[in-house]
Amino acid sequence: MKDILLGKDVEYVDTYSPDLLFPIARQQSRDSLGVAAGQLPFTGVDIWNAYELSWLNAKGKPQVACAEFRFPCESSAIVESKSFKLYLNSFNQTVVRDRAELQARLVQDLSACVQAPVDVIIHNVANGNAISQLEGVCLDDLDISLSSYSPDPLLLGNVGQQVEETLYSHLLRSLCPVTAQPDWASIVVQYTGPQINHEGLLKYLIGYRQHQEFHEQCVERIFTDISAACDPQRLSVRALYTRRGGLDINPFRASYPHDPQNIRLNRQ
Repeated sequence: MKDILLGKDVEYVDTYSPDLLFPIARQQSRDSLGVAAGQLPFTGVDIWNAYELSWLNAKGKPQVACAEFRFPCESSAIVESKSFKLYLNSFNQTVVRDRAELQARLVQDLSACVQAPVDVIIHNVANGNAISQLEGVCLDDLDISLSSYSPDPLLLGNVGQQVEETLYSHLLRSLCPVTAQPDWASIVVQYTGPQINHEGLLKYLIGYRQHQEFHEQCVERIFTDISAACDPQRLSVRALYTRRGGLDINPFRASYPHDPQNIRLNRQ
């Protein structure tokens, strides 16, 4: 972590430089959750959207696009976000023959960084994701009192009857573990099982307000805490973080195989 680019003054390189990518091992955070290597209690994907992708065509004319990246949660590493931004910026003055070549380079470099196959889709800027609305029960209007702002799994619990419901909140905020800058997100919890106490869940989620962890690690912590405290038959947890540096990150974890749709909220 001492070599991480976050919080450091760095030179912005605008010619292709794959060595800018900086991997961060997933397992250290998972060790703190009691999740052993190779024994994940969830499946899932981290969906990144890039809104500032640009390069030069063979005549030197700038090209622009958006891109969607899907990193499997089984990968041994995540990509540090600032290094990812710098890497994408390194294409700005780089001549690339066509989009197929660009996509191939992105797949090759990112897959090598996280040591797992990464899916890359390049979109025309006119064909980006339309703004979506979350469906389900919004927890944000619950009248609750709080005095602690660290995640407390003891706040989680059930109220009895079997249900199938989707709960969401726009009040999730966590802190970068390196710079302590705030990361804002909407969080969606979808489950089948004994009904989760809504007030307790909202208090628990707001507890991340002073918690320092990367986006992906927060979602895995939320998933494992709900699984342990509420014992749902089926569970998925999804966070949609607001963009920073032209990138947004959307981790998804589930107790069952699922390929989530890439949606975009109005804050993204």
